Amino acid sequence: MRKHDGGDLVLVGSGGFGRETAEAVRALVAAGTPWRLLGFIDDDPARAGEVIDGTQVLGGRAELKRLPDARIVVCTGRPGNYVSRLRIVSELGLVPERYATIIHPSAAVSSSSSVGPGTVLLAHTVLTAAVRVGAHVAVMPHVTLTHDDVVEDFATLASRSALGGGARIGRCAYIGAGAIIGEQREVGELALVGMGAVVTKDVPAREVWAGVPARRMRAAVIPGEPIPAS
Repeated sequence: MRKHDGGDLVLVGSGGFGRETAEAVRALVAAGTPWRLLGFIDDDPARAGEVIDGTQVLGGRAELKRLPDARIVVCTGRPGNYVSRLRIVSELGLVPERYATIIHPSAAVSSSSSVGPGTVLLAHTVLTAAVRVGAHVAVMPHVTLTHDDVVEDFATLASRSALGGGARIGRCAYIGAGAIIGEQREVGELALVGMGAVVTKDVPAREVWAGVPARRMRAAVIPGEPIPAS
């Protein structure tokens, strides 16, 4: 499935993921989707008015009140703080319909798969058959999701990670670049899988696993606990 959409759009976060999402929006516009990218929202006052890759930083989150009809994508998250999208969406308190779904034109999304609001699929992502991707998920370039995979809300899949059939990624988990998750394996909520790891066993919630085969490194450090409820 591919979501055809358009209208005014703002991206919350002007870092790397926000810039990549802006490029995906430009690619969609070039392919005929009538988005109007108004700019970035960033709470760093020093960035207000800055132009990044041709897109202006409009200001902080207060600017959203001036744009009640604009659709939104929250584009934050990194390995050191992969819960930031969850916190921002919780603080904004907006209805799901306010959030846009951005699917790069080069992504291959099967008709039997589904992608939730606020989710971004970057270039050359593949969803093969009956894949379910939740809301506010960040899927970086060249990620492969195979039959019957489930990716829960707020998860992050870094570039070139791949999931075997029937794998499940828990809410707000982070899968590092190049990691491989084996068939029917589960990565728990708020867990982190390191770059290049090969997961052959289930990864419990709130743990960091890495290596080949992956093994437990330590408990995950979650900035600013507690975590907002689902």
